[in-house]
Order: sequence, then structure tokens, then C-alpha cells
Amino acid sequence: MTTESTTDERWMAEALALAIRGQGSVEPNPMVGAVVLNERGQFVGEGWHERFGGPHAEVNAFAMAGKEARGGTLFATLEPCCHHGKTPPCTDAVLKSGVRQVFVAMADPFPKVAGGGIEILRDAGIAVTLGSYEREARRLNAPYLKLVETGRPWVIAKWAMTLDGKIATATGDSKWISGEESRKKVHELRGRVDAVIVGSGTLKADDPLLTARPPGPRIATRIVVTTSGKVPERSQLLATARESPVLVATSKEGESKLNTWRAGEAEILALPSSDNGVSIDLLLAELGRRRMTNVLVEGGAGLLGAFHDAGAIDEAWVFIAPKLIGGVGPGPVAGKGVERIANALQASETTIERIGPDTWIKVLFSKPGPSR
Repeated sequence: MTTESTTDERWMAEALALAIRGQGSVEPNPMVGAVVLNERGQFVGEGWHERFGGPHAEVNAFAMAGKEARGGTLFATLEPCCHHGKTPPCTDAVLKSGVRQVFVAMADPFPKVAGGGIEILRDAGIAVTLGSYEREARRLNAPYLKLVETGRPWVIAKWAMTLDGKIATATGDSKWISGEESRKKVHELRGRVDAVIVGSGTLKADDPLLTARPPGPRIATRIVVTTSGKVPERSQLLATARESPVLVATSKEGESKLNTWRAGEAEILALPSSDNGVSIDLLLAELGRRRMTNVLVEGGAGLLGAFHDAGAIDEAWVFIAPKLIGGVGPGPVAGKGVERIANALQASETTIERIGPDTWIKVLFSKPGPSR
């Protein structure tokens, strides 16, 4: 590896570190970071996409660099956009800056870009190098890429369980399996997703509020999935529906049983259902239509099983508490499951951390989903 290529990778790694600062604030846009060097290879500017509707990373980086960018180099984690959206095309800013060289981690699959930005820069005589740190860039923006390519949001499944794989005792008691530090981490996650989803069983058993405390950069829509429409007429969700949005996804038959929730300003979404309940795929398609990028499924076991059976889980956050309760308490993921271990949903990436007394396992899954 040459010194020059090592230096290039260093600055792209820095751009990726900047990009993640926008997490939770920029969606449904991608997270993007940018670094500018002058013609002598010295750092003169940096920026990231800080909020949806605000200036893009390249614009912020050039604002910092000023005239020092002329003749220099731009490192960007995503192909500069070439269309008018909420802001002018970033390719205009690149051309105006006078840089002679651009390194781009990955092309943008968004139909209005899709290689067009790179083409504009090359046609203007700028040397463009594509593909540095592409794997890391794709991982960073996996939720954005899924939304663009499939029309569905990224699905994060979360549960806390004991050493013997229980999410509650045989009597249904579950507070609290995980420690305070783990619960704080979940609140941080809630604060950057577009929706938090639970089943009617969790609503009845726990009466959760499902808000982020303290609030994060996003206010998640709180979603209850109930095929039957049989949910409590009093709950924390319903009592706070005017403060934070609540959506109840149900069947055509269940819709008529939710008048109290409708009167309480919860949105009722009737979807086709089958013997397996409300269609998870159609629910995700609707959330994708609303440009939701990340959704969190918090349980219970029946709903997590439905998402698993639908092959819809992209990522899992699992908190394992150093506790043993025994008995016949429920496990975290129900549903039909798979018949053979060979068909199990397989992790493609796993990280393990200690968090207070608990162990936090974060898993990315390879696709396609489970088959029987």
C-alpha cells in the first residue's frame, strides 16, 4: 500500500466518522460526510449533512474551506447529488469550489442521481475515484439504501432476555429483566427511529409509553399491531396520542372495534390479513410510502415472530441479563419459525458489548429471510 493511498483512506475514514453525526436528524436522506484538502494536501474543511432540508455535507465542507479548496481534493462518502431537491445540486458546489480531484465512497442509487453526479464532474474534467471504503459506506447507509431499493424501512428487532432465554416469568412478569444502562440505550434508539412497534399483547401486559426519554432528534410514531382490534380502551398510548403520534394497524374486521382509539386521535390503518395476522409486508410498504427509514419492533414474542416469519428483520438488538428464572416463561421470538437449522436467519455481522451488568449483542442479518 502506498503512502498516497493510505492518506486517501485516512481522509475517507474521517468523512465516514463525520457522516454518522447526522444519524436520526437527516432521514429519509442519507448520512453523508465530506473532507476538503487544499492543493498541497492539507486539511482545510469538513462537513456533514446535519439535518433534513439543510445544506448537504459538501456545501458545509466548502463553506469552511473557502478559497483554499481551489486545486484541492474532496472526499465524500456518497456521490454528490445532481438534482434540485430541498437544496441545490451538490455538483454545482463542487464545480464552483475549483477542486481538481474527488474521491467518492459509493454511488447513490437514488433515481435522480444514480451515477449522474459522477458523470457531471468527470465531464467537467475533475478526476473522480469511486469505491474507497464502499463497504463501510454501504453499511452506514443501509437503511437509506433499503428504502430506495425496496420501498421498505430498515427493521430493528429488540428484546431483553435472561440467561435461559426468557422474556418474562411464567406469570408474565417482565419488569425489569435488563438493567438501567440497557434501558437507557433503548431510549437512545427510540429517539432516532421513525416508528416503535408493539403487538396488542405487549400493550395489554405492559401498558408501555414507547417514547424516548429524554427525547432524541426524532419523534417516533408509536404503532400497535392487532388483527382482532381488541385493545384496551385506556392506555398510556391513547392518553398521549395528541402529544406523540399513535397508529393502530389492524384488519378490516378489527377496524370497527377501534372507535375509542379513533376518537382519541390515534390513526387507524386497516390492512389485509391472513391466518398469520396483519400482513407485515403491507405494513412495511405503507411505512415506506411515508418515507420512514428505520423502525423498531419491541415485541412481544408473537409480533417478533411475525416479522421473523416474513423475513423482515434486518438487525437485532438483544440484551442478555445475568439472571436465571427457569420455568416455562416465553421466549423472545414465536411465530411458525423454521423447520431446519440450515434455514435459520443467519447473522452477517455481530458485535458484543458489556453494558452495565448486561451483555448487548447487536446483529445484522444476511438476506433473504427465513424459509421453511
